[in-house]
Amino acid sequence: MTNFRHRAKSVRFVNGMLYIVLTDGREIGVPLSQFPWLARATPAQRRKWSIEPGGFAVYWNELDDGIEIEHLFA
Repeated sequence: MTNFRHRAKSVRFVNGMLYIVLTDGREIGVPLSQFPWLARATPAQRRKWSIEPGGFAVYWNELDDGIEIEHLFA
C-alpha cells in the first residue's frame, strides 16, 4: 500500500471555500471555484462526501468525482 503523506479526516464548506481537515490537525482551504464540478453541486450534494480508505482522497459518490489530498499540495 502506498504511504500517503497527507490524509483527510473531514470536510466543511464556508463562504465559497472548501476546507479539508487533515489527520495531523492541520486544515487546508481552497476556493470552491477551483473545482467547478463541486461549485455547481447543490449544498445537499456537497454534504454527501466520504473519505477514501487511508484518507488519500475525498469522494462525492453522487457527483462521481473526488479530490486527492496530495494534489492540493502540488
